[in-house]
Amino acid sequence: MKTSLESAYRQAVERYLAEACRAGEELPQRELYRAMAYSLNAGGKRLRPIFVLEFCRMCGGDWEKALPLAAAIEMVHTYSLIHDDLPCMDDDDLRRGRPTNHKVFGEAMAVLAGDGLLTEAFSQIAAAPLPAEVRLQAVALLAGCAGPRGMVGGQALDMKSQERACTEEEVLAIQSRKTGALIRAACQMGVLAGGGGEQALSAAGTFAEKLGLAFQIRDDLLDAIGSEQELGKATGVDGEKNTFLRLYGQDACQEMVEKLTREAVAALEPFPDRAEMTALAQKLTTRRN
Repeated sequence: MKTSLESAYRQAVERYLAEACRAGEELPQRELYRAMAYSLNAGGKRLRPIFVLEFCRMCGGDWEKALPLAAAIEMVHTYSLIHDDLPCMDDDDLRRGRPTNHKVFGEAMAVLAGDGLLTEAFSQIAAAPLPAEVRLQAVALLAGCAGPRGMVGGQALDMKSQERACTEEEVLAIQSRKTGALIRAACQMGVLAGGGGEQALSAAGTFAEKLGLAFQIRDDLLDAIGSEQELGKATGVDGEKNTFLRLYGQDACQEMVEKLTREAVAALEPFPDRAEMTALAQKLTTRRN
């Protein structure tokens, strides 16, 4: 999906996020905003914001009006990465090719930077140029997917899983929440912003479920076969963790990625103008970073 449309989405998101971080330059707590900006503006695939904007467009909406929702999902994702990297969690030194947030600003400020991004995300949705009903639905959706029933719940399960080997069902419970929940929020918030109905919401949810799992399994594969230069972070760190790679091995996992991606693409059938999203989903099957 390396198209002019994808480039337009990415550039718009980058500009929006940079401007959001500049809001605190003149405040006494400017160091907090610098810590937030350090991770938020570090690049990355911007996959979740692109999902928001493209699903909005596919539903016939003005994707530029959905930019606050796209920024919100990226803020929540970035906060989760900052906290994941902390010594009490994964204890990582490198993220997106740069020292992790706590290595630059200290652990306390990194915690606060994550907290700041999480709460700012909901401020962004509240101020979006969308109908009040849509904003309320988006807040409820993101809170549910990011909180204890979703991403945070998956992180808690992941931490506890390190105490023993897990079954496939248990690994699925972790990954569907830890990674899949935010992808579902992104896709379905895009549908909301674009004025899509229940059929579109359901299709976006199925797409996100399948693609989110494919994305995570591919991520686990890259930890084993990728390089630090390609990924921008340390590799080989998940060898003892409970992953599908540990359960089934590389070949079977790649087959799972391809099957899940086909199922994700099939779920897009209700959207007539789905070529861009189809291309993006298929690209994730063979990505190297």
